[in-house]
Amino acid sequence: MEKIIVLDFGGQYKQLIARRVRENHVYCEIHPYTTPLEKLKEMNPSGIILTGGPDSVYLEDSLSYDPGLFELGVPVLGICYGAQLMAYLLHGEVKTAPVSEYGHTEVHADTAGSVLLHDWKETSTVWMSHTDYIAKAPEGFTVTAHTQVCPVAAMENSEKKLYAVQFHPEVVHTEEGQKLFHTFVYDICHCAGDWKMDSFVETSVQELRKKIGNGKVLCALSGGVDSSVCAVLLSKAVGKQLTCVFVDHGLLRKDEGDEVEAVFGPNGPYELNFVRVNAQDYFYEKLRAVSDPEQKRKIIGAEFINVFEKEAKKIGKVDFLAQGTIYPDVVESGIGKGAVIKSHHNVGGLPDHVDFKEIVEPLRTLFKDEVRQVGLELGIPRKLVYRQPFPGPGLGIRIVGEVTAEKVRIVQEADAIFREELEKAGVDTGKGQFFAALSNMRSVGVMGDHRTYDYAVVLRGVLTSDFMTAEAANLDWNLLQTCMNRIINEVKGVNRVMYDLTSKPPGTIELE
Repeated sequence: MEKIIVLDFGGQYKQLIARRVRENHVYCEIHPYTTPLEKLKEMNPSGIILTGGPDSVYLEDSLSYDPGLFELGVPVLGICYGAQLMAYLLHGEVKTAPVSEYGHTEVHADTAGSVLLHDWKETSTVWMSHTDYIAKAPEGFTVTAHTQVCPVAAMENSEKKLYAVQFHPEVVHTEEGQKLFHTFVYDICHCAGDWKMDSFVETSVQELRKKIGNGKVLCALSGGVDSSVCAVLLSKAVGKQLTCVFVDHGLLRKDEGDEVEAVFGPNGPYELNFVRVNAQDYFYEKLRAVSDPEQKRKIIGAEFINVFEKEAKKIGKVDFLAQGTIYPDVVESGIGKGAVIKSHHNVGGLPDHVDFKEIVEPLRTLFKDEVRQVGLELGIPRKLVYRQPFPGPGLGIRIVGEVTAEKVRIVQEADAIFREELEKAGVDTGKGQFFAALSNMRSVGVMGDHRTYDYAVVLRGVLTSDFMTAEAANLDWNLLQTCMNRIINEVKGVNRVMYDLTSKPPGTIELE
């Protein structure tokens, strides 16, 4: 299978680079900058992309790579820090820029002299984020773009298939960014662009059958999009060898436990064994007095494993644990030197005490929108495929501070009202994520001439295509007023309602 490899040098946009490549129907993986050159060669990539990063290439402890990379004959595209690293390792000059560039910047492209930028407008807007700059391109390179303060905004050595841009083509703010990736993967890397979801499903089913054989599989089914698609994919591959354990940890949305059982239970359309475990009180006790979000995530993840282990013993020998891990989970949990944004309960392997052979994660390489495409290919009803995403730790990370049964009740009821009003108003919630959360703030209010001292509910609505970046949804003011009135009047314990305008970054989609 043809693939593009992204080498990560700590850049915050690495996952977007992979998405842009995949949007061109070419498979792409992210690997750390520590990946040895020999291992990289064994992967047989069609092309390699070097990401941005926070370092300065000329410092002694800066991230670097084997210069032999540029002698492989494989097309290489350097972005921001990756561009500077290419210039530095090939004996160009990289210096601290006299003027840093951040944000929207006008770039002038030499379209006639460029392979990479041949179809660009001569002047367009790009997204810059750099303090250093390439002061002099290496020998054999042609400068193909510049800005008012950056003499080498793009450069290339087409003979050696080496290309570099100082700006970030992966972000939507770069007008011609899509063209750049299309040109790189098709015209320069000569990819066929045949990586599509139907072929993914067929290949995955074959691989799962080969890997699992006659073994038994235990699937962590939450009823969310990721675990549901994972379960149906496994059902298609191994049928009744699959047992789906649905742990109702008491941190689900209102009535969701019953809804999950209706779809995947014995009366549902799928060939699998379904077990529901009602463990609400158990999880509440484990989370008692715990406020730190990372600790909550780890407790919920660890207790999930413990519950699965107990269920596995009840049903006999189980060889594999299946999880709906997707690529953003892996990326946010840290790749190479990349920052751990937040740990994910389904990333990182099995604890030593768990009695399974290994983990099966058939969706581990997919982004959220790709998971949905797989779901449709599998014939899962569109309503289920496009249901609102829900994190594994559930309302545990939509409640800031300690989790209690009372707080869960508040969030469930407020969230149900919010979703109901969104549906009434015809808001397209399939293009993002919309939910209610509970802040840890209590404040004074007045209701019915009486003083109250209750919680503040936070409504959150974001629009996103890949869940790696997101913007707050511009909801109608009257809609928000209706939600506020209903929540305060109908949900006991709430006297304030707020709407979260924070984008991602700098925030995350969930509150914790």
